[in-house]
Amino acid sequence: MKYVLATLAGLMVAALITFGIESLGTVFFPLPEGANPTDLEWLKNNLDLIPTGAMIMVALAHVIGIICGMLVAGLIAKNSMIPSYVVAVLMLLGTIANLFMIPHPTWFMFVDIVGALIGIYIGKTLVSNKLKGNPV
Repeated sequence: MKYVLATLAGLMVAALITFGIESLGTVFFPLPEGANPTDLEWLKNNLDLIPTGAMIMVALAHVIGIICGMLVAGLIAKNSMIPSYVVAVLMLLGTIANLFMIPHPTWFMFVDIVGALIGIYIGKTLVSNKLKGNPV
């Protein structure tokens, strides 16, 4: 049960951190007038209007969200990497799904996937250094 709670807490933290950083990106790099980033059709038709800085913030949000989510899951689990791995895989799948749902520029797809993989590596390293005993 502890591992399930660790996984859910890690996913919640990952999602909140990701959302927060993505939202912060629109503060620093405002969207065009009339933009509706919650409307999938608007995004599909107007992605070229999104500032590059805001897109970079989205990729950065995925990296930091994965790291934080994995760390929280690992700290709660205390002796297993499995909850952190589940968080990592689900966040990576969410990142990939987003790339399929909305047509992104090639550079962004590369940065987003590589960034997510780097986030997983950093998250794994941080969690494995914090776990007690022999982490699985």
